[in-house]
Amino acid sequence: MANFNHINLAVPDVLATRTFFETYFGMKCVETKAQDVLTVLRDAGGFVLILSNFDKKTVPEYPRDFHVGFIQESNEQVNVIYERMRAGGVDVKPPRTAHGSWGFYVLAPGGVVVEVASYENETAS
Repeated sequence: MANFNHINLAVPDVLATRTFFETYFGMKCVETKAQDVLTVLRDAGGFVLILSNFDKKTVPEYPRDFHVGFIQESNEQVNVIYERMRAGGVDVKPPRTAHGSWGFYVLAPGGVVVEVASYENETAS
């Protein structure tokens, strides 16, 4: 059986995107190569996210429905992340109920859409 190991996202600004994931999702940088052409992030659960831009010219475009998701244990955790982003100047719309979850989508630096959601049964206020 194969185990999912990591995902690599090509982004135009590795440092800005790394800072976003460190700041709002608690990811830790475990390796950086060259001058921010590649960085490896890891979360507390062992998920590995690699951010790269090898030629420093690439401006990737992700398909319309592509996104990465960070599932939270509670609606309150979703709200906390939302408030931290809003206070940090991130352009983010408030969480709402959709698809059986409480959450929101936000555009991270580099054009990566990020979903933050909880499947807790209660609806947050």
